[in-house]
Amino acid sequence: MNRDDAIDRDPIADGGAETADANAASEDAPHHENANQDVIAVDPDDTAQGTVNRLDAHTGEGIRHRAFTCLVFDGDGKILLAQRAPSKRLWNTHWDGTVASHPVEGQSQTEATEQRLEEELGISPDQYNDLRVTDKFEYKRYYENAGLEWEVCAVLKVTLDDVNLDPDEAEIGGMLWVEYDHLHEHPELYRQLRLCPWFEIAMRRDFSE
Repeated sequence: MNRDDAIDRDPIADGGAETADANAASEDAPHHENANQDVIAVDPDDTAQGTVNRLDAHTGEGIRHRAFTCLVFDGDGKILLAQRAPSKRLWNTHWDGTVASHPVEGQSQTEATEQRLEEELGISPDQYNDLRVTDKFEYKRYYENAGLEWEVCAVLKVTLDDVNLDPDEAEIGGMLWVEYDHLHEHPELYRQLRLCPWFEIAMRRDFSE
């Protein structure tokens, strides 16, 4: 991974008031279900460095960890945007393209993606046959005073032969099929959707290749 290309940070991402707010939120936060889960800590080259608590990885200064986002398309080149449920701790009600999560220890990015596609959207493996990894980048973003994402994020793509969906309301607040090219070329028309930062980075990099 080219470090000059891969890391993508806001000017405030490495310090300042947002960091102080995130630290305070970490100290005062009530028990969250993420505290019962682990993610894979990684170095800048995505080499595993052991597991860390998921909540710890997303609060305070954060811990760099492995993640993925999967872009789901139909046969006409439209991308499925999925709105994160209001109950999500970070980037709740923002629109993702389409699912994002973290592999667990011993799980490949593809295996983790297959699992989340089925759990979040009811998409089973017999609805596609071209799931593939297309990119990887590191980014760091803070979210209000609630926490942050600091991830080496793999990007996967899949095209559905069958677009029947059965979304989990605990994960998905809404769904919208949009023209991928149009979304990229005219972001001003979609600002009301509030896109997740990792999806915006993945899309920008996809079109810059």
